[in-house]
Amino acid sequence: MRSIRIRILAGLLVLAAAGVGAWQFLPSKGDGRTITVGTTDAVTSLDPAGAYDAGSWALFSNVFQSLLTFAPGGTAPVPDAAKSCSFTSSDLTTYRCELRSGLTFPSGRKMTAEDVRYSFDRILKIKSPVGPASLLGTLSSVDADGLSVTFHLSSPDATFPFKVATGAGSIVDRTVYPADKLRSGDAVDGTGPYTLTSYTRDKKAVLAPNRHYQGAVKGGAGRSVELRYYASPEALDTAWKDKQVEVATDQLPPQVLADLNPSDPTQRVFEADGSETRNLYFNTRRGKPLHDPKVRQAMAWLIDREQLAATVYDGTVDPLYSLIPTGLTGHTASFFDDYPKQDPKKARQLLTEAGVTLPVRFTYGYAEGRGAGEQEAAEIKRELEASGLFKVTLKGYEWTDFQKQWASGKLDAYAVGWVADFPDPDTFGAALVGTGSTMNTGYSSKTVDRLITDSRRYADRSEADQDFREVQQTVAQDVPVLPLWQAKEYVVTTEDIGGGQYLSDGTGVFRLWSLNGL
Repeated sequence: MRSIRIRILAGLLVLAAAGVGAWQFLPSKGDGRTITVGTTDAVTSLDPAGAYDAGSWALFSNVFQSLLTFAPGGTAPVPDAAKSCSFTSSDLTTYRCELRSGLTFPSGRKMTAEDVRYSFDRILKIKSPVGPASLLGTLSSVDADGLSVTFHLSSPDATFPFKVATGAGSIVDRTVYPADKLRSGDAVDGTGPYTLTSYTRDKKAVLAPNRHYQGAVKGGAGRSVELRYYASPEALDTAWKDKQVEVATDQLPPQVLADLNPSDPTQRVFEADGSETRNLYFNTRRGKPLHDPKVRQAMAWLIDREQLAATVYDGTVDPLYSLIPTGLTGHTASFFDDYPKQDPKKARQLLTEAGVTLPVRFTYGYAEGRGAGEQEAAEIKRELEASGLFKVTLKGYEWTDFQKQWASGKLDAYAVGWVADFPDPDTFGAALVGTGSTMNTGYSSKTVDRLITDSRRYADRSEADQDFREVQQTVAQDVPVLPLWQAKEYVVTTEDIGGGQYLSDGTGVFRLWSLNGL
């Protein structure tokens, strides 16, 4: 998911020790007061068929249901709208779910398996360039019968249950969502723990507990929540300091995060190692300035991740040398192995072999107001141009326009954060470097595609380790993407708000219902 979506939080170890059953006690008690939450994540669309980014999916987690979801700190999906799900074929190509009975949409109409089929079919039919259709690449067809829904896959895919548990699995009311286009307007008709009572784009979303909710969150949501959106980390910081919000997440300015004091009695600070990553992506298409792998390898010899982490992010992120972050099956340091230190001489030699005109000129696109994206772009420009081998033109875009720019293949290079869709290395595979990937770099490798397909044959995901190691070795040589950093996780709340440690944990679920008053 774009940051877009894995964070494995050390702060959740206490919950893991208590067991999944502890999740039943997460919903807050309602006392009539609304909790205000601030974020810089933007919402691309209120329609699940038209969004594949962290801000949109955070909202979907609360207003829609998927058949499955993830308990806090969990690594395996658990039933939500479904009462049970399982593969019915040994070759992992047929997956069946039985819905809970009595689930109702806001209109009062009961949900059936036909709504589930319809929800998946329309994502694939609409195929929005900024939607989640690419995540459902192995889905061939869906059958519906009463409360039973059956998914037929084109190839074995042990990760399919994980994908069902994401925002791409959001179930919509087939009577109000068009089959072949995105729904217009600000209305949402879902069966999640919350209902969306009002929405102002780029400003706020007001959520009230859904009293008809039935699912994994025992007791449903407690308090109402007002989710406020800010155009920049600095604006969020101002809102936090002015006490306009009681919870701040994703994301305060790096220098503010670096100075957070967990012993401050006026606030609660949750910091832990995470696995959100940020990569530099290259347009590899023929005729583009970065088409030749040798040009991209030369760039890999010039980028100083340690400098980037220290100066732009004040040490709040860790340098990353792998497509797959630390803490997940298959993680390696493939980029460190192949490009252990900055070496302008080796970069020049590669460019000479490529026969390109120096300096190599290209345009670097970034999202304006999205974290430290502008400062990061300036630092990368400085590092590349210091060698005299590259000339970089920077261009900023509003977030939604930025997505459309890379989705249409118009950008030469661009950096995007990635928050895993689900807790499995597959979310860093096909979505980022597979043929037809979400990041739309134009990169295609038969070796990478074969390894990704092979990795999905293992129900025991630890057995996919070698496949992902080989994927990363190939990617480090082809360099369609250059890993930059891996983020730490921060949530800050006022002293009278509890549950902040459960809000977000890399499973792709944003648990507003976990927040409560103390």
